Amino acid sequence: MALLGCGVVGTEVVRLLNERAGDLAARVGAPLELAGIAVRRPDRVREGVDPALLTTDAEALVTRPDVDIVVEVIGGIEPARSLLLAAMKTGKSVITANKALLAEDGATLFAAARECNADLYYEASVAGAIPLLRPLRESLVGDHVQRVLGIVNGTTNYILDQMDTHGAGFNEALEEAQALGYAEADPTADVEGFDAAAKAAILAQLAFHTPVTAADVHREGITEVTAADVAGAKEMDSVVKLLAICERVPDGAGGSRGVSVRVHPAMIPRTHPLASVREAYNAVFVEAESAGSLMFYGAGAGGAPTASAVLGDLVAVARNVRGGTPGPLEVTYAELPALPMGDTTTRYYIQLDVADQAGVLAAVAEEFARNDVSIRAVRQEGVGENAQLVVVTHRAPDAALAATVETLRKLGTVREVASVMRVEGDE
Repeated sequence: MALLGCGVVGTEVVRLLNERAGDLAARVGAPLELAGIAVRRPDRVREGVDPALLTTDAEALVTRPDVDIVVEVIGGIEPARSLLLAAMKTGKSVITANKALLAEDGATLFAAARECNADLYYEASVAGAIPLLRPLRESLVGDHVQRVLGIVNGTTNYILDQMDTHGAGFNEALEEAQALGYAEADPTADVEGFDAAAKAAILAQLAFHTPVTAADVHREGITEVTAADVAGAKEMDSVVKLLAICERVPDGAGGSRGVSVRVHPAMIPRTHPLASVREAYNAVFVEAESAGSLMFYGAGAGGAPTASAVLGDLVAVARNVRGGTPGPLEVTYAELPALPMGDTTTRYYIQLDVADQAGVLAAVAEEFARNDVSIRAVRQEGVGENAQLVVVTHRAPDAALAATVETLRKLGTVREVASVMRVEGDE
């Protein structure tokens, strides 16, 4: 086998290959031999890695005739895409942890795997050590998955957890996450939701057998989540989480008119199992027609957990290579359209600073009615300059809810729309 990349994850892959060589050989039926490791800086010291294995010529490595399997953990789009395609075209099976590549151009890789009769495994791309993709691809392939809902980014979960449990502000919680190694020096991919959106695209494609890319995912990060949002959630006995939500949208005739794939912060009740997912952990709910609700929980990132998922794929692929038959391929026969966020039905929590005078509630309610949005609950807090209305809606098209918020901003009796947050999990 060949390894592309030897950073945090790659180094752990090498360590586990060395430490568990005997067990892995017994499980595969043959030893797993590391033929070479492609890196950009071969002079850098890597603990436990034989320098003789290092090379800067990645293309030569992935096309070597003595290599059967290529493992890619370098990340990014290029050169990872070209290297994996070159590997498959020369008869290699591949394993990748590259969520960004799969979410942007997975179709090209899947087509190459079919054409070359090669394996393409990627369990490590979504939730680290959590066995999630293989159950979707294999265990639930005979079922009808309706919805996938979860926390798939440990950095944002840690930040929101600190804001909820310790009253930390966003910036303070982010700095702590960086100090602990949960967040990168540039945390944009995490806090703006790009990482979670890539994972949501992969989950939706597997769950619904339909092509989904990162461009199809509605994405909002957590940078706009305020202490007021967190406090408002507490008032509702809820907690704020960054959720990845993938769901079929029914057509009213027993079928599906499309899929909704979105990533955004939302309030969920503290009684919901996802509310108890603390610190940098991940958890995903899968709701299937026959199997019911299934929950997958564990460490979603980090060198060792991700390497564990890579080695799980490696054993499976090596067995397939020995048997001369590739594993199951991705099937996207459904061709369901990805629906725009405006067509998705959801719920809102809205906190308004209002004038404390007669008729305010009636005026606010009229704007909801004008946009055909039903109010589930409303309460007034404070008096005078501190008067506030808190409104929680029933489910409605997101476009109608957004339009309602915009009209409320223009209402003379509304001083400020202080907080807007989607609500999930209890209707």
